[in-house]
This record gives sequence, C-alpha cells and structure tokens, in this order.
Amino acid sequence: MRFLLLNGHGIDMRVNGAKLHVKNGRFSTTEEPEEYVFSPKRMDIDSVIIYGRKGNLTLDAIRWLIKHNVQISILNWDGKLLTTMLPPESTNVKTKFAQYHAFEDDKARVKIAKNFIDAKFDKTQVVLDYLKQRYPESDYDFTEDFNKLKKTKTIKEIMGVEGGVAYKYWNEFSKAIPEKYDYESRIDSSRRPNGAGDMVNTMLNYGYALLEAEALRAINAVGLDPHVGFLHEMNTSKNSLAYDLQEPFRFLVDLAVLNLIERDCMEKKDFIRTESYSLRLRPTGAKKLTEEINLWFNKRVNYKGNMTMWSYVMFLKTRELAQYLVGKRQETDFVEPQYETKRQDTNDIRQKILSISYSDWKKLGFSKGTLHYMKKNAKADTPFTLNAHNKERLDKWEKLVANG
Repeated sequence: MRFLLLNGHGIDMRVNGAKLHVKNGRFSTTEEPEEYVFSPKRMDIDSVIIYGRKGNLTLDAIRWLIKHNVQISILNWDGKLLTTMLPPESTNVKTKFAQYHAFEDDKARVKIAKNFIDAKFDKTQVVLDYLKQRYPESDYDFTEDFNKLKKTKTIKEIMGVEGGVAYKYWNEFSKAIPEKYDYESRIDSSRRPNGAGDMVNTMLNYGYALLEAEALRAINAVGLDPHVGFLHEMNTSKNSLAYDLQEPFRFLVDLAVLNLIERDCMEKKDFIRTESYSLRLRPTGAKKLTEEINLWFNKRVNYKGNMTMWSYVMFLKTRELAQYLVGKRQETDFVEPQYETKRQDTNDIRQKILSISYSDWKKLGFSKGTLHYMKKNAKADTPFTLNAHNKERLDKWEKLVANG
C-alpha cells in the first residue's frame, strides 16, 4: 500500500507521451512544488489522495489511473472523504443479490453486525492494552459490555452496547493525550457542527477518511454494494458497508495518531483554523499523518500462515464476507488476525532502566555510554525501542539482581 498525497494550490495531473505527469500543489510563492512522472505499467502508487484546494485533473489522467488500478480519493476541507473514483468493480451480480437478501433477513443481519462489533471490541481492547503498558493509570473493564452484546437481538440493541464501549474507550484514550492538544472527546460528536475543533479529532477524521477509501476499494473489488451495510443503517450518500468494514480496522488509525502524538511530531503550525472555527490540516500536517497511516497499513501480521499487510487483510476479510453471503463459507469472522500489543517502552521497563547503577552496568562489561543513552530515553515522554543487544543486556542485569 502506498499513498500519493496532493495538496495546496495548482495541482496538475495530465498524460503526455503515455506517461502520467503529476505536479503537487504550491503552498507559497517561494517554493517549487514536487513533480512526479510515472511510466505505463510501472505505477507503484495504489491510491492518490487529493486534499488540495485548486488544480487540474485531465480526463486522460483519470483514464490512465483507472487503467492502472489506482484509486483517486478527494477529501473535503475537514479531512472527510468527499468522493472517490475506483477501478472497475467486480460484475458478479449474485454477490449483490446475496447481500440484499441478508440485509432483509433480520436474523442474518444481526449475526453479521455482531461479527463487526466483536472485532471492534477486540481491537478496542488492543489499543487500550497498548496504552496501559505505557500509562498505568488506564483502567477499564468491558466484561459487562461483552455479556450484553451476546444477548442483543436487534441492531438498535447492538448499537446501544457499542455506544457504551465507545464512551469508555475514548475516556481512556484521552488519558494518553497531553494537555497542549486540548483534546475534546469524540462522544456525541453528531450534535456538533461539521469539522473538528481540536488537533486530535482533526487527525482522527482525516485518518478515518483514508480508511473509508480503502474499505471502498475492497468492497468494489469483490462486487458488494457499498451503500448496504449490516451494522450501519442505509442513508442518502452514506457508504454504510464501508462504515461497517472500518470498525475492525479503526485501531490502525488510532495507533498511528497516538504514535505521532507520543513522538511529539505534530506542531500547531501543522493546523489552520477556518472561518467556522474548525481545524484543518495544513499540507505539512497532512503529509506527516498520511505517511504514518501508510506505515501502519503496511505493517504485516501473520494471517493463515502468511505475513500479510493490514491493508490486504481488509481486502481478504471483505472477500470472505462476500463468500459467506453467497454460501461459499460457513462462517464469517473479523476478529482474526490478532494484533500484538507488546511494546518496549513500557512504564515497567523505563523504571528498570532508571534503577540500574552505572557501576553494576560496568561490572557486566557494558559501556556507560549505552546506559546513559538508555536512561535518557527512559526519562523522556517519547516512545523508544531497544535493539537486540540492549534488550539482552537488560535481561542479563535482571537475572543478576534476581540471583542476588
């Protein structure tokens, strides 16, 4: 998975001599915009994200991209998906008929909707477990909610349980956000005007738009109808099935945003306040966030014996859903594959590093400079990793202490 983000004023995309010529937008009169040239059959971009205000996209360029299986997504000023142009869809009409029949069957619809929420709850736990390793004050218990979900018999009841878990989740999520971000909970966001008022929600909205675009790509590829979901109700201009498919994968966006915040990558100058007092990402902020989300989409996980990128897992899961609807699979499941949440900068590891004396470290034959660097990382609020050698040394020190 690789995104090409186009932003700013004066974006230009056209075909010349069978090659696609792309010029990024300009953000000031002093800088030169980036330019790209792609040869036929050598396109290494999967999706073009247009977040710019003005520019030209010729019909030849659209045709060129579609023939090279590249998706074109246009985001609104608030970072939400405005529209998307997709490669040719699967023409298996039986798949859509099976989808419609399942939607009209209350029992079948509730079963599929529960599968989406089961996966969402599982990945919600993943994010909170990830946070708890770094922030011990995090405290949550979804046992009661999980039991309630098992007893639900209608979509309304399922959404009611989901709302309770979401409330707890965003409350715990907020504990990891520094005060300078002025984070406002996402709960009851439907009652607010369009657009986010704080940096974190601005980033989340943008990330979920990229995720929605990927869900639409997967739906299009297997021949399902994006407007007919099972968990989310049908609504004019809403991609209900895409919203369903986002649920098991939202954690990727959440973790991407958290990692940018923990590394203190985002600055106030990466955002701009609009006339309606909402925030939007400046080109610099959009670039940072797009690259980070792309990185998380490209992370690999073991699924059915293969190391598979999460972006491709979404396609596989969508295909499995289509196969289930037409009777080629007995069950459908979105919980698998599991995500490993172990991190090396846990609060426990930080305390261990800080408690090591330089004399003990030297007795083990290790460099004081290495320990100084480790202590410096442990004292900081930003994430860090331990290479294999330092992890081995830390384990050796722990055994030494344990044996007296």
